Amino acid sequence: MRAFLGIPYAAPPFGAGRFREPRPAAVWSGVRECREFGPVAPQSVQLPGMRPWAPGDEDVLTLSVWAPEGGGPRPVLLWIHGGAYAFGSSSQPDHDGTVLARAGLVVVGCNYRLGFEGFGQVPGRPANRGLLDQVAALRWIRENIEAFGGDPGNVTVAGQSAGAGSAVCLTAMEEARGLFHRVIAHSVPDDCGSPAAAAGITGRVAAAAGVEPTAEGLCSAAPEALLRASDVVARDWGADPASGALRHNTVLYGPVVDGAVLPGAPLSRPWDPGLDLLVCHTTEEWWLMRETGQALRVETVEELDRAAEELGLPAELPAGYRRLMPGADPGEVYTALLGDAVFAEHSRRVAEHHAAGGGRTYLACFDRRRVTPGGGRTRAWHCADVPFAFGTLDRPETAFLLGGPPDEADRALSHRMVRAWAGFAATGDPGWPRLAPDTAAPVRAWAVPEDGAAPAGTPFRALWRDAFPATG
Repeated sequence: MRAFLGIPYAAPPFGAGRFREPRPAAVWSGVRECREFGPVAPQSVQLPGMRPWAPGDEDVLTLSVWAPEGGGPRPVLLWIHGGAYAFGSSSQPDHDGTVLARAGLVVVGCNYRLGFEGFGQVPGRPANRGLLDQVAALRWIRENIEAFGGDPGNVTVAGQSAGAGSAVCLTAMEEARGLFHRVIAHSVPDDCGSPAAAAGITGRVAAAAGVEPTAEGLCSAAPEALLRASDVVARDWGADPASGALRHNTVLYGPVVDGAVLPGAPLSRPWDPGLDLLVCHTTEEWWLMRETGQALRVETVEELDRAAEELGLPAELPAGYRRLMPGADPGEVYTALLGDAVFAEHSRRVAEHHAAGGGRTYLACFDRRRVTPGGGRTRAWHCADVPFAFGTLDRPETAFLLGGPPDEADRALSHRMVRAWAGFAATGDPGWPRLAPDTAAPVRAWAVPEDGAAPAGTPFRALWRDAFPATG
């Protein structure tokens, strides 16, 4: 197995290229050493095992390739990392492509512009620059991956959270048409915004940075200044009781339905039925935010009902969750409700939308849990599925997500998930029945000790269908 790290796929997006579409990378002669990951995109978060961004790090549009030696052509998997469109990197230890490459894939992980640099609305400049970066990485794959043993005619785009949202948006983009053939989307967020909302965020960030909300004004602000300003705006929204839905999920940036780069939200458009789709979500998504102190504190039934109202959810939803969660306190009900509202329910509807259009679709849920020493609980929360799918359980940086070192049941589960990803990327079949329109086809339940079939319609699912019958 070979790894090539930090390959530029586009030019540094600063200077004259700031807030513009990606430009071709500079060519070089001779042999380029590719032994270290490239710099991460500007961000204010430092994740375990990932070097922080530093002012002056500009060559951020790089990718890395993990490839088996010999043979080929092999299926290609492009990994798009998550992180609320504001942080993260393909160099995170749990995103190492070694195990998936040993399973027969050529794995590519790419960095792309994040936060305001990638998704902030700038007058006169293209929207969704982070998505355009991902298209540039796909073009690099089409033009270069054969040299690494990959098949440019068999490319799967995979992502989790913001990476899954990106992958789903790529299906609606004309620039990406024909560059990939399958999609793996874990925990797809419901996060496509409008130009008006994006312009409002730009105004607030520009004010916090002390610049005008124009291309000239925003270009005059250093990346670190826009990072600080974005953090201030998100903090203020989270602390303001009058900010409505924004105080529950203070993600400032994401794809914008601008009518040009992104013509429409994925659920508003028919998908290409020739694209295969594998969707997965965890069963307790928002518990990660609660455990890490990012979730709003909800302590009473009145606060729970107010939260649902602010989120635009009908009153019968929190009431139904309380009925189906006897003994749970209002904070636990809120955590379950928000995880479904932001990730799980939207993920399922993405899968159903594709299946209804005739696409070959597979659905799974991740439900691995653990009781830790001392009586603590590690839940099937957001991001917990990623190290299992990559086979990176033994990296120390994943211990928090797993609740401690992996055991043999965990390793067996990881092996099954790696084989499912590899099989889907190779042939479009992960190993269980596809989702058919208007049927209760079984959903693969990734669990310990054995994987089983979970019904497509859970009690929580019925609540959502009753509350929003027009949307599926």
